[in-house]
Amino acid sequence: MEIEVYLYPYSVGEAKNRGELALWRASHQANISCKKAIEEAIRAHFDGMYLDDGCVGGVIAKYGYKRTAWVLSNTIQQKDQDGRFSQANKQWAKRTYIPSDHWHNSDFVVESHPAVLDGFVTRYRKAYQTLGLLGPEHCQPDSFSSLDYEGKVLVLSPDVLKESYWNERAMLWYAHDGFGCSPHAIGRSIRCTCLGDGEMTRWNRTDFMGVLEDQYLPDWAAAKLAELRSLEQEQNSGPNVNEMIMK
Repeated sequence: MEIEVYLYPYSVGEAKNRGELALWRASHQANISCKKAIEEAIRAHFDGMYLDDGCVGGVIAKYGYKRTAWVLSNTIQQKDQDGRFSQANKQWAKRTYIPSDHWHNSDFVVESHPAVLDGFVTRYRKAYQTLGLLGPEHCQPDSFSSLDYEGKVLVLSPDVLKESYWNERAMLWYAHDGFGCSPHAIGRSIRCTCLGDGEMTRWNRTDFMGVLEDQYLPDWAAAKLAELRSLEQEQNSGPNVNEMIMK
């Protein structure tokens, strides 16, 4: 895969406020290039009747899964009233938040025939599914809005990871503490440990898709989880500092 240009997630207005116009411009140009690549891939792989399964590979290899999904989602959102897109693909596209930007979002709308483009989107989604990444369907329902995360195994969203780190071991984290553990706290930060490599860091609550359902916890992660919980228990049951001073 080619070196990715950072996929800038904010509007041009937000970029100005953040002093990040250069990042926005580079990402916007990459979005336009990706849009053109999709159109060219469809032309090359559509024989007038069928779109072959190899149409998405080259685009993903050059622009990555994230940007390809961004451009496709933006396109369907901009053409939401077009009945030639399937309801399944429309629902998929809505899950990606594209900042409102009337003057620029139209720049990277794919202009291929909607019925053929719908097939391209379906093939993209199948390609993504073959990666076997954890998703919202592997999490407890309404995790984000209703569950306390402390002491739970959380699933990190692939959106916050580089695609080179898209694997199960990088996505499973044990939440220790932090205001972000509570669904109602103002603070968002959570102190947590990666079950894959033992790294401890802080993520925001919004970086996680939710609490992993127990049935999807792999054996290697269960072993690491038991180790972390045992260590916490030892630390919590250690001698009281005040008692030691009094002695």
